[in-house]
Amino acid sequence: MYKAVIFDLGKVLVQFDFQRGYRALEGLCPYRAAEIPGRLAGSGLVPRFETGLVEPREFVEQLSRILRMEPDYDGFCRIWNSIFTEPIVPERMLEGLALRYRLVLLSNTNALHFEAMRRNYPFLRHFHELVLSYEVRAMKPDPAIFHEAVRRAGCLPGECFYTDDIAAYVAAARGLGIDAVQFESVEQLERELRQRGIVWE
Repeated sequence: MYKAVIFDLGKVLVQFDFQRGYRALEGLCPYRAAEIPGRLAGSGLVPRFETGLVEPREFVEQLSRILRMEPDYDGFCRIWNSIFTEPIVPERMLEGLALRYRLVLLSNTNALHFEAMRRNYPFLRHFHELVLSYEVRAMKPDPAIFHEAVRRAGCLPGECFYTDDIAAYVAAARGLGIDAVQFESVEQLERELRQRGIVWE
């Protein structure tokens, strides 16, 4: 029945903590780490960056103005990418799934983050397709990005299994006919896969 397995990236495949980045930025700007998310949210800059409407260097320039700081580009990139930590899903599972199903990554992300992910997380090589918001110019829960993931999976929505840590994105996928579950842990994911006859070993 299932021909494709679609994974979210952050907090499903890789753990991340935005606070790590905010604490590092605190040393470069006049704002406390707790103030930074609100200042960025009010600008709408990050969603525009994650939908490919702003190029990386322009993003850094605009963010630096918002936070009244003057970092060098490479130094900022190191801070911006410091949020990612340990992998969550074992690589052997991804490798096994990729041998049997179309393996698709579906992520709201940006060019700077994903460039760092490519360098630091070799498990990405197992994915047949990478559906990234900044390339597709649409972010979850926009139906457009889910339609693109299904198109690249090369099958019907109901032949796709999808997992994401955010309930609203799971609901959006289900509304389009995709079999989706909210990610809680590797053990829970294994149970969900086994219940559907999806094998990786």
